[in-house]
Amino acid sequence: KMSVASDSPVHSSSSDDLAAFLETELDSDSDSSSESFPIGQAHDDDDAQVSNHRLKRQKLEYPEDETENVASVTFSEEISEASSSKVPCEHPGTFGNMCFVCGQKVEVTGVSFGYIHKGFKLQQDEVTRLRDIDMKALQSQRKLCLVLDLDHTLLNSTVLRDLKPEEEYLKSHTHSLQDVSGGDIFMLEFMHMMTKLRPFVHSFLKEASTMFVMYIYTMGDRPYARQMAKLLDPKGEYFGERIISRDDGTMKHQKSLDVVLGKEKAVLILDDTENAWPGHKDNLIVIERYHFFASSCKQFDHRFQSLSQLKSDESEPDGVLSAVLKVLKQTHSLFFQDGGEDLSSRDVRSLLKQVRKEILKGCKLVFSRVFPTKCQAEDHPLWRVAEGLGATCATEVDASVTHVVAMDVGTEKVRWAIREKKFVVHRGWIDAANYLWKKQPEENFGLEQLKKQGTDDVIVEKLRDMVVDAYTLSNPNQVHEDVILKARDACYMAQFSFSTLM
Repeated sequence: KMSVASDSPVHSSSSDDLAAFLETELDSDSDSSSESFPIGQAHDDDDAQVSNHRLKRQKLEYPEDETENVASVTFSEEISEASSSKVPCEHPGTFGNMCFVCGQKVEVTGVSFGYIHKGFKLQQDEVTRLRDIDMKALQSQRKLCLVLDLDHTLLNSTVLRDLKPEEEYLKSHTHSLQDVSGGDIFMLEFMHMMTKLRPFVHSFLKEASTMFVMYIYTMGDRPYARQMAKLLDPKGEYFGERIISRDDGTMKHQKSLDVVLGKEKAVLILDDTENAWPGHKDNLIVIERYHFFASSCKQFDHRFQSLSQLKSDESEPDGVLSAVLKVLKQTHSLFFQDGGEDLSSRDVRSLLKQVRKEILKGCKLVFSRVFPTKCQAEDHPLWRVAEGLGATCATEVDASVTHVVAMDVGTEKVRWAIREKKFVVHRGWIDAANYLWKKQPEENFGLEQLKKQGTDDVIVEKLRDMVVDAYTLSNPNQVHEDVILKARDACYMAQFSFSTLM
């Protein structure tokens, strides 16, 4: 007697149920054998394995009270019906090119879920059905889905040979892999690498797990993804088998929610790269990149020193992950507020925009010599980002203006702001609010700060302006937030050439 339902320590999700189903249903024919295929184990001859381990248990039990766990609806009903009914099987999915309902060898066009089990594929209609089931189960537990990137989001890794001499001290600060629960920096010699967990990540995952069913989704390969999951979640209580690598994706160099068994309107994504999610930008929280190792800075052509070189790190209570956790809590609270049973109209994408609009709410901005003269101010990415953060933007000053955003102290608008005791900030103030999801102290972004910057930093600022402006003129309808991030990274790549020409 069995059910497909799997009592996960965190929740009972469709992905866990499917994994449990496949594990149990592929038991040996012999009653004395209890071996099953481990998740992720290679199978050289899937057809032979499936043929020898047909789905024989056709009378599977439902839980006594099905309403307590909607996700426990199983494939058993389909298997039983397929064996007794003359209605043709619709082949909702396959394992090793064999339909998991009727056992016939078929070619199913659909989505592969290799991270659940190798060779497992579902038709789109079946994916939709499972998402509907999972949505009901999650709502009964007051949970949503959260997809988490690894590199530069939750941690930072480097190849050992890329460690700088001034980073050698880190080798004496690494923690044992035998007990990773209390550590944050690890030497993985068998992978020839070192990994540093982002400050606050343990608390972040613990608190987020009470509100979300969490997935890992990385562009790294499967062995790397699973090893990082062991560092972040040594007990397997947060992610289970929901570890998606580049080997499991459906698009090269991009990520998509098509391999996530959660409805888009209930999924939030945390990633440092917006371009990785071209089809799901409204689900995305773009996080500031974590550059702990020098090789990370080099990867993005940044000329500043890394945190390890500075022998520093992000703040635990006031760092990026702490700020993002507050955003997640706000969005989750809005989704489930009023405690109503009908949540079908709720959508995290609109709620996330609502949360963003609180960041600069009450601020009225005027820009001074920030945009190129040929550009319509309203079409500039920085203008749109500011509006997305809840600010009101204007082209002329008046008494209601709270901030003048400028890059030069000599403009008429800046002089007006100083005279009228208004805030004068450079454009980095908006950048910081955008990536930290929090309004920043104006005094840290005054124009006098630009004067204190070195020549290289001034060049970087100018290059960023030039890249953004050029991009805006050539792409007037582009509104994505990654424009500024693109410009920031691109300006460092152009810095050396620019300095040479000067």
